[in-house]
Amino acid sequence: MMTRVLIVEDEKKIARLVETYLEREGYRIFVAYDGEVALDIIGREQLDLIVLDLMLPGVSGYEICEYVRQKSTIPIIMLTAKTDEDQRVKGFNMGADDYVIKPFSPKELVARIKAVLRRSSKNESILSSDDQAVELNVDTHRTTVNSNNLQITPTEFRILETFLRNKQRVYSRSELAERAFGWDYESYEETIYVHVKNLRKKISQHTSKQYIHTVYGVGYRWDDDVK
Repeated sequence: MMTRVLIVEDEKKIARLVETYLEREGYRIFVAYDGEVALDIIGREQLDLIVLDLMLPGVSGYEICEYVRQKSTIPIIMLTAKTDEDQRVKGFNMGADDYVIKPFSPKELVARIKAVLRRSSKNESILSSDDQAVELNVDTHRTTVNSNNLQITPTEFRILETFLRNKQRVYSRSELAERAFGWDYESYEETIYVHVKNLRKKISQHTSKQYIHTVYGVGYRWDDDVK
């Protein structure tokens, strides 16, 4: 089955250029020049990846990303002319898998698309850090760090699974509580601090690398790139 990619870009020259390069790779391409058309395509097609411009007429790229993340884990690569770091962070926090700043090389974009598709095509029951040091098996509930078995509680397991499914996204304590305990219950928020602390300590027994980072005043983020 052909890989199905949606390009959401209001600049038609850019959209056609990306479409041409991706068609050469054998992908089936859908193109939307505005947010409303994009949402219609997303609602009726089984897509494998979305290339999403942020600055769109009508419905913005941020709104589309938020809508998609409420319903699925389709990989999203964001395109934007903005170079502000806050905008990139916002995109990652909303669930983007990668971020490409205009002007860009079509060949580089194709390479990034292939990399994201490779990551998303892995067995979804096996989640891991980018360096493969931390690995979690959803089916067997087995967790390892550098091939060492990690004894973690069911709550710690659910928190770790949340981080590994959405790397770089910042989670508030209330969001982690909802995912860990199954509902939004504010009295559990303070316990998240303890669970995250314990999870960090257990992981650190087998690696010197720090994966779970505190975003002060906001929550926590999994980041493979920060040591």
